[in-house]
Amino acid sequence: MIDRRWHSSILDVYIVSGVAESDTDHYLVVAKVRESLAVNKETAQKFDGERFNLKKLNELEVRNQYQIQITNRFAALENLSDGEDINKAWENIKENIGISAKGSLGMHELKQHKPWFEEEYLGF
Repeated sequence: MIDRRWHSSILDVYIVSGVAESDTDHYLVVAKVRESLAVNKETAQKFDGERFNLKKLNELEVRNQYQIQITNRFAALENLSDGEDINKAWENIKENIGISAKGSLGMHELKQHKPWFEEEYLGF
């Protein structure tokens, strides 16, 4: 009843008799099917946000500089009123952390992989 390609997707099959009140000798067949979706690797691994070079935090001088910048920026945030919108406050905190990290840590650079096939080998 099922193609050989999909036989591993079938989890359980059973017949339900007496459910359909009709004048036929056929029975209702119910199957539980497991389905997996294919995801494109490029789409799944693509990240549009900023990535900071967090390995620089292992250096004592860079870590101290980052801590000083964060402390200075959050000292200015302490003067805000409690009645301010929570979403606006969160955006302000996120922006301050991003500016401090970009200034002291820098951005993470992705590796450039060599092509697996070089153009010079095309001409025999």
